[in-house]
Amino acid sequence: MPATSQGKPSDIERIEAYLAELPEPSRQTLLAIRATIKELEPDAVEAISYSVPAFKYAGKPLAGYAAYQAHCSYFPMSGTITGQLAAELKNYETSKGGFKFPIGRPPSKALIAKLLTARKAEIGSK
Repeated sequence: MPATSQGKPSDIERIEAYLAELPEPSRQTLLAIRATIKELEPDAVEAISYSVPAFKYAGKPLAGYAAYQAHCSYFPMSGTITGQLAAELKNYETSKGGFKFPIGRPPSKALIAKLLTARKAEIGSK
């Protein structure tokens, strides 16, 4: 893996390595999430945030995602958004910091758009 001038891999390189190490269909599930966020928020910057692949908007964490053995997770990078969107997230196991979804079944583009909109509104109000 190429390194930055400081000798450490860049966030993009770390994200690519993380995704490359995932088994299928987890890899394709997270690649779908990543592509949806890139499409909806083309100005967002990929980064590592809270140790997971993420996107930042206006320098603040916008959304993160990760794969685990039995599920994948989406992190809205806020302690309040899952509560705000409880009705839309009723079919998912939620916590204050995110929600789980089945491997191979990423959340819909419409749901991700709502999550991103809610987080951007939070970022804008700070």
